[in-house]
Amino acid sequence: MSRRRFSHQIYDSINVTPLIDTLFFLLIIFMVTAPLLEYTVEVSPPQMNADKMEPDPDSKIVNVKEDGTILFERRTVSADQLVSELSALAARDPKEPIYLRADGKLSYGKVMEVMKQIRHAGFSNVLLVMEEEQK
Repeated sequence: MSRRRFSHQIYDSINVTPLIDTLFFLLIIFMVTAPLLEYTVEVSPPQMNADKMEPDPDSKIVNVKEDGTILFERRTVSADQLVSELSALAARDPKEPIYLRADGKLSYGKVMEVMKQIRHAGFSNVLLVMEEEQK
């Protein structure tokens, strides 16, 4: 019987294909998640020692109840009605402040939805109404 000889081949280069695959995978993950990190609504958080500010009697106030019901000028409105009514007001004066008063138990996401609708209507000056802290 004859003996077989196994020859071992020596490679003088490194296979970089798995490394490139991993880098492309990480690049895709960063490209997908980066736009999700953007904050679309600019809000200036209230100061703790801010002076009390009284709104005008003619100011426009959007109220959001605990159950998510939206009230504008003391009338219950849908999200679409709110946008259409605010769009008509924004055509006259888009820099007029809109006061947003939301129930303290309302989720942050719902408040952000209403703020987004107000901005979509054409207003950039959205003021959050807060109650004075009880001492």
